[in-house]
Amino acid sequence: MRKFLAILLLFGLAAPALRAQATFDADTTLQETPAKKAMINDYIMIGVNYGVTFSNMAYNPAKHNRAWQFNPNYVSVTFTKFSKMFDNIPMFALVVGVAHGYEGFGFLRDPSTGRSQEVDGAEQATIEVFEIPALAQVHIDFHPAKIMANIGVYGGWRNSISRSGPNLEPEYANAFRPYENRWEYGLQGGAGFALMFDPVEIHFNALLRWSWSSLYAPDYASQYYYRYAYPMDIIATVGVHFQLTKRSGKTTSQLRREAKDIVYGSH
Repeated sequence: MRKFLAILLLFGLAAPALRAQATFDADTTLQETPAKKAMINDYIMIGVNYGVTFSNMAYNPAKHNRAWQFNPNYVSVTFTKFSKMFDNIPMFALVVGVAHGYEGFGFLRDPSTGRSQEVDGAEQATIEVFEIPALAQVHIDFHPAKIMANIGVYGGWRNSISRSGPNLEPEYANAFRPYENRWEYGLQGGAGFALMFDPVEIHFNALLRWSWSSLYAPDYASQYYYRYAYPMDIIATVGVHFQLTKRSGKTTSQLRREAKDIVYGSH
Protein backbone atom coordinates (compact mmCIF):
# COMPACT_ATOMS: atom_id res chain seq x y z
CA MET A 1 0.00 0.00 0.00
CA ARG A 2 2.80 2.38 0.91
CA LYS A 3 4.58 1.56 -2.35
CA PHE A 4 1.38 2.30 -4.32
CA LEU A 5 0.91 5.68 -2.58
CA ALA A 6 4.56 6.54 -3.21
CA ILE A 7 4.16 5.81 -6.94
CA LEU A 8 1.05 8.00 -7.14
CA LEU A 9 2.88 10.83 -5.38
CA LEU A 10 5.83 10.64 -7.75
CA PHE A 11 3.51 10.62 -10.78
CA GLY A 12 1.62 13.65 -9.45
CA LEU A 13 4.84 15.60 -9.03
CA ALA A 14 6.26 14.54 -12.41
CA ALA A 15 3.18 15.25 -14.55
CA PRO A 16 3.29 19.09 -14.27
CA ALA A 17 6.99 19.06 -15.06
CA LEU A 18 6.42 16.89 -18.16
CA ARG A 19 3.64 19.18 -19.35
CA ALA A 20 5.81 22.26 -18.86
CA GLN A 21 8.68 20.63 -20.79
CA ALA A 22 6.36 19.68 -23.66
CA THR A 23 5.01 23.23 -23.86
CA PHE A 24 8.53 24.65 -23.85
CA ASP A 25 9.63 22.24 -26.59
CA ALA A 26 6.59 23.14 -28.75
CA ASP A 27 7.19 26.89 -28.36
CA THR A 28 10.86 26.46 -29.18
CA THR A 29 10.01 24.43 -32.29
CA LEU A 30 7.56 27.08 -33.52
CA GLN A 31 10.10 29.84 -32.95
CA GLU A 32 12.88 27.97 -34.68
CA THR A 33 10.76 26.92 -37.69
CA PRO A 34 11.04 29.65 -40.35
CA ALA A 35 7.77 31.00 -41.77
CA LYS A 36 7.00 29.79 -45.27
CA LYS A 37 7.73 32.45 -47.84
CA ALA A 38 4.44 33.89 -49.03
CA MET A 39 3.70 33.67 -52.75
CA ILE A 40 2.05 36.81 -54.10
CA ASN A 41 0.97 36.19 -57.72
CA ASP A 42 -1.33 39.21 -57.35
CA TYR A 43 0.76 41.42 -59.61
CA ILE A 44 0.05 43.66 -62.60
CA MET A 45 1.84 43.65 -65.92
CA ILE A 46 1.85 45.59 -69.20
CA GLY A 47 3.00 44.11 -72.48
CA VAL A 48 3.50 44.75 -76.19
CA ASN A 49 2.73 41.93 -78.66
CA TYR A 50 3.50 41.51 -82.34
CA GLY A 51 2.28 38.78 -84.65
CA VAL A 52 0.69 37.57 -87.86
CA THR A 53 -2.88 36.66 -88.82
CA PHE A 54 -4.30 33.90 -91.01
CA SER A 55 -7.77 35.06 -92.13
CA ASN A 56 -10.82 33.34 -93.57
CA MET A 57 -14.62 33.64 -93.49
CA ALA A 58 -17.64 31.39 -93.04
CA TYR A 59 -20.34 32.05 -95.67
CA ASN A 60 -24.00 31.43 -96.33
CA PRO A 61 -24.60 30.33 -99.01
CA ALA A 62 -21.48 28.20 -98.71
CA LYS A 63 -18.47 29.02 -100.86
CA HIS A 64 -15.78 26.57 -101.90
CA ASN A 65 -12.06 26.82 -102.62
CA ARG A 66 -11.56 29.28 -99.78
CA ALA A 67 -7.96 30.32 -99.13
CA TRP A 68 -6.42 31.49 -95.86
CA GLN A 69 -5.10 35.03 -96.23
CA PHE A 70 -1.76 35.82 -94.58
CA ASN A 71 -1.73 39.25 -92.93
CA PRO A 72 1.36 40.49 -91.02
CA ASN A 73 1.64 43.38 -88.56
CA TYR A 74 -0.78 42.42 -85.82
CA VAL A 75 0.09 44.66 -82.85
CA SER A 76 -1.48 44.83 -79.39
CA VAL A 77 -0.83 46.40 -76.00
CA THR A 78 -2.25 44.46 -73.06
CA PHE A 79 -2.69 45.09 -69.34
CA THR A 80 -2.82 42.00 -67.09
CA LYS A 81 -4.01 41.81 -63.48
CA PHE A 82 -3.16 38.54 -61.73
CA SER A 83 -5.20 37.48 -58.70
CA LYS A 84 -6.09 34.48 -56.54
CA MET A 85 -9.46 32.78 -56.59
CA PHE A 86 -10.89 32.46 -53.07
CA ASP A 87 -7.70 34.25 -51.91
CA ASN A 88 -5.90 30.92 -52.16
CA ILE A 89 -5.56 29.65 -55.75
CA PRO A 90 -2.95 31.75 -57.64
CA MET A 91 -3.95 30.66 -61.15
CA PHE A 92 -6.15 33.44 -62.52
CA ALA A 93 -5.80 36.75 -64.36
CA LEU A 94 -7.77 39.35 -66.31
CA VAL A 95 -6.29 40.62 -69.59
CA VAL A 96 -7.55 43.77 -71.35
CA GLY A 97 -5.95 45.78 -74.12
CA VAL A 98 -6.09 47.43 -77.51
CA ALA A 99 -5.11 45.81 -80.80
CA HIS A 100 -4.61 46.63 -84.46
CA GLY A 101 -4.86 43.81 -86.96
CA TYR A 102 -6.47 42.49 -90.11
CA GLU A 103 -9.11 40.07 -91.32
CA GLY A 104 -10.28 39.17 -94.78
CA PHE A 105 -10.99 36.48 -97.34
CA GLY A 106 -9.64 34.93 -100.51
CA PHE A 107 -10.42 32.15 -103.00
CA LEU A 108 -8.33 29.73 -105.02
CA ARG A 109 -8.86 29.52 -108.75
CA ASP A 110 -10.21 26.29 -110.18
CA PRO A 111 -7.30 24.85 -112.22
CA SER A 112 -9.64 23.30 -114.79
CA THR A 113 -11.69 26.41 -115.49
CA GLY A 114 -9.39 29.19 -114.29
CA ARG A 115 -12.32 30.75 -112.45
CA SER A 116 -12.66 31.70 -108.81
CA GLN A 117 -15.54 32.27 -106.44
CA GLU A 118 -16.10 35.84 -105.35
CA VAL A 119 -17.94 38.11 -102.90
CA ASP A 120 -19.70 40.92 -104.75
CA GLY A 121 -17.04 40.79 -107.46
CA ALA A 122 -14.05 40.53 -105.08
CA GLU A 123 -11.83 37.45 -105.13
CA GLN A 124 -9.65 38.74 -102.29
CA ALA A 125 -10.03 41.31 -99.51
CA THR A 126 -8.03 42.60 -96.54
CA ILE A 127 -9.86 44.50 -93.80
CA GLU A 128 -8.05 46.66 -91.23
CA VAL A 129 -9.52 46.31 -87.72
CA PHE A 130 -9.04 48.09 -84.38
CA GLU A 131 -10.08 46.03 -81.35
CA ILE A 132 -10.47 46.04 -77.58
CA PRO A 133 -10.16 42.49 -76.16
CA ALA A 134 -11.11 41.42 -72.62
CA LEU A 135 -9.97 37.91 -71.63
CA ALA A 136 -10.02 35.70 -68.56
CA GLN A 137 -6.82 33.71 -68.12
CA VAL A 138 -5.88 30.52 -66.30
CA HIS A 139 -2.14 29.94 -65.85
CA ILE A 140 0.07 27.28 -64.29
CA ASP A 141 3.55 28.41 -63.22
CA PHE A 142 6.63 26.23 -63.06
CA HIS A 143 9.48 28.69 -62.74
CA PRO A 144 10.96 30.04 -64.96
CA ALA A 145 8.01 29.30 -67.27
CA LYS A 146 4.25 29.07 -67.28
CA ILE A 147 1.48 27.87 -69.58
CA MET A 148 -1.65 29.95 -70.19
CA ALA A 149 -5.19 29.56 -71.54
CA ASN A 150 -7.35 32.58 -72.41
CA ILE A 151 -11.02 33.02 -73.26
CA GLY A 152 -13.09 36.17 -73.64
CA VAL A 153 -14.76 38.67 -75.94
CA TYR A 154 -13.72 41.64 -78.04
CA GLY A 155 -15.26 44.64 -79.74
CA GLY A 156 -13.84 46.52 -82.69
CA TRP A 157 -14.18 48.75 -85.72
CA ARG A 158 -13.49 47.83 -89.34
CA ASN A 159 -11.48 50.85 -90.34
CA SER A 160 -10.63 50.25 -94.00
CA ILE A 161 -10.85 47.63 -96.73
CA SER A 162 -8.73 46.71 -99.75
CA ARG A 163 -10.07 44.18 -102.28
CA SER A 164 -9.56 43.05 -105.83
CA GLY A 165 -11.19 40.97 -108.54
CA PRO A 166 -11.96 41.18 -112.26
CA ASN A 167 -15.67 41.76 -111.62
CA LEU A 168 -15.26 44.29 -108.78
CA GLU A 169 -16.64 47.78 -109.22
CA PRO A 170 -13.62 50.15 -109.06
CA GLU A 171 -15.31 52.51 -106.57
CA TYR A 172 -15.41 49.73 -103.95
CA ALA A 173 -11.79 48.60 -104.29
CA ASN A 174 -10.94 50.66 -101.18
CA ALA A 175 -14.37 51.59 -99.81
CA PHE A 176 -17.12 49.86 -97.85
CA ARG A 177 -20.54 49.37 -99.40
CA PRO A 178 -23.55 50.90 -97.62
CA TYR A 179 -24.79 47.49 -96.44
CA GLU A 180 -21.43 46.31 -95.02
CA ASN A 181 -20.97 46.35 -91.25
CA ARG A 182 -18.21 48.46 -89.73
CA TRP A 183 -18.73 47.56 -86.04
CA GLU A 184 -17.37 44.21 -84.99
CA TYR A 185 -17.56 41.97 -81.90
CA GLY A 186 -17.05 38.32 -81.12
CA LEU A 187 -15.27 35.57 -79.21
CA GLN A 188 -11.52 35.32 -78.78
CA GLY A 189 -9.41 32.71 -77.00
CA GLY A 190 -6.31 30.59 -77.18
CA ALA A 191 -3.30 29.19 -75.40
CA GLY A 192 0.38 29.94 -74.96
CA PHE A 193 3.41 29.80 -72.74
CA ALA A 194 5.75 32.35 -71.19
CA LEU A 195 9.33 32.56 -69.97
CA MET A 196 9.74 34.63 -66.79
CA PHE A 197 12.90 36.59 -66.11
CA ASP A 198 11.58 38.90 -63.39
CA PRO A 199 10.68 41.67 -63.99
CA VAL A 200 10.42 40.80 -67.72
CA GLU A 201 8.35 38.02 -69.31
CA ILE A 202 8.41 36.74 -72.91
CA HIS A 203 5.00 35.47 -74.05
CA PHE A 204 4.13 33.23 -77.01
CA ASN A 205 0.42 32.92 -77.85
CA ALA A 206 -1.86 31.40 -80.47
CA LEU A 207 -5.37 32.92 -80.60
CA LEU A 208 -8.59 32.13 -82.43
CA ARG A 209 -10.72 35.19 -83.20
CA TRP A 210 -14.30 34.39 -84.24
CA SER A 211 -16.40 37.38 -85.24
CA TRP A 212 -20.12 37.42 -84.47
CA SER A 213 -20.63 40.43 -86.73
CA SER A 214 -21.20 39.53 -90.36
CA LEU A 215 -19.53 41.60 -93.03
CA TYR A 216 -23.04 42.20 -94.37
CA ALA A 217 -25.79 44.08 -92.53
CA PRO A 218 -28.63 41.89 -91.19
CA ASP A 219 -31.19 43.40 -93.58
CA TYR A 220 -29.13 42.41 -96.63
CA ALA A 221 -30.80 39.12 -97.59
CA SER A 222 -32.42 37.42 -100.53
CA GLN A 223 -35.93 35.97 -100.50
CA TYR A 224 -34.45 32.45 -100.44
CA TYR A 225 -31.70 32.56 -97.80
CA TYR A 226 -30.09 34.78 -95.20
CA ARG A 227 -26.73 35.97 -96.49
CA TYR A 228 -23.76 36.31 -94.14
CA ALA A 229 -19.97 36.24 -94.00
CA TYR A 230 -18.43 35.80 -90.55
CA PRO A 231 -14.65 36.41 -90.25
CA MET A 232 -12.58 33.75 -88.48
CA ASP A 233 -8.87 34.33 -87.85
CA ILE A 234 -5.89 32.54 -86.32
CA ILE A 235 -3.35 34.89 -84.71
CA ALA A 236 0.18 33.97 -83.59
CA THR A 237 2.04 36.50 -81.43
CA VAL A 238 5.19 37.02 -79.40
CA GLY A 239 5.24 39.68 -76.70
CA VAL A 240 7.47 41.40 -74.17
CA HIS A 241 5.75 42.07 -70.83
CA PHE A 242 6.95 44.10 -67.88
CA GLN A 243 5.93 43.36 -64.29
CA LEU A 244 4.83 46.62 -62.67
CA THR A 245 4.58 45.10 -59.18
CA LYS A 246 6.31 42.22 -57.41
CA ARG A 247 5.38 38.77 -58.77
CA SER A 248 6.40 36.51 -55.84
CA GLY A 249 8.07 36.56 -52.44
CA LYS A 250 7.32 39.15 -49.78
CA THR A 251 6.21 42.69 -50.42
CA THR A 252 7.93 45.74 -48.94
CA SER A 253 5.05 46.23 -46.48
CA GLN A 254 5.37 42.61 -45.32
CA LEU A 255 9.10 43.03 -44.73
CA ARG A 256 8.53 46.27 -42.79
CA ARG A 257 5.87 44.61 -40.66
CA GLU A 258 8.21 41.72 -39.84
CA ALA A 259 11.02 44.13 -38.91
CA LYS A 260 8.64 46.06 -36.64
CA ASP A 261 7.52 42.82 -34.96
CA ILE A 262 11.16 41.87 -34.30
CA VAL A 263 11.97 45.24 -32.71
CA TYR A 264 8.74 45.96 -30.85
CA GLY A 265 7.19 42.51 -30.57
CA SER A 266 4.11 41.14 -32.26
CA HIS A 267 1.65 42.50 -29.63
